Amino acid sequence: MGKAKQAGLPLMKLVKLRGMPILQQLHLEERLLRTSSDNWCLINDGTSSPSIVMGLSGKLSELVETKPALQDHIPIIRRFTGGGTVIVDQNTIFVTMICNKDVVPKVQPFPRSIMSWSGLLYSEVFEGLADFHLRENDYVFGDRKFGGNAQSITKHRWIHHTSFLWDYEVKNMSYLKLPAKAPQYRLTRDHMDFVCRMKEHLPRSEFIERTIKTVGGHFSVKSISLESIDVPSVSEYVHTTRLLTEQEIREACTIQN
Repeated sequence: MGKAKQAGLPLMKLVKLRGMPILQQLHLEERLLRTSSDNWCLINDGTSSPSIVMGLSGKLSELVETKPALQDHIPIIRRFTGGGTVIVDQNTIFVTMICNKDVVPKVQPFPRSIMSWSGLLYSEVFEGLADFHLRENDYVFGDRKFGGNAQSITKHRWIHHTSFLWDYEVKNMSYLKLPAKAPQYRLTRDHMDFVCRMKEHLPRSEFIERTIKTVGGHFSVKSISLESIDVPSVSEYVHTTRLLTEQEIREACTIQN
């Protein structure tokens, strides 16, 4: 890309992570959204151990099979963004965009506008590979989901966070209930019929490379290390993202029984 084009693009700081625990990643995202004034792209290649992540307003008893999750010591996290419930592990790839409201032309600070922009961005990433679409709020190949999205919008900034299923364990999907409010295109398909694996379409490293290249067409990307991020430390910042307590999960078990 020519320097003249690069010069006219907004700056985006890119942080590549590998295996960062999802709770730590969500804490970092929340701090960057609320305490930084820079644009950020975070790519976390897998997370350390299986965890269930719920949206800000999701009801635990309606979304998670709490008894098996409790028995198998699966952590359950309530994140600071909206969206649905996912189970993530080392085969999930996370891509997060955090932007100032005025940085992307034609994107209004509303969920649908941000979602349609992200759909166009990822259609570039997957160009020539598979039948990629944005369906309702999901990324799909054909009619099968491989990417779930969550967002949050503040006064001056917004965040768009995606969990990509490069691969998944069939057993892990059994911890998730069929949500009462499911996307229309899902019909009543269970998780196995509804989701698909990205690895059937492209190598893991190629997806990450394609994503970075596509982001570089819209922003002037500057790679930085995790250590060099200058935002308030965990001790100085109160997060809304948190790990649910065993007591909360036990209470949800009694509701389900």
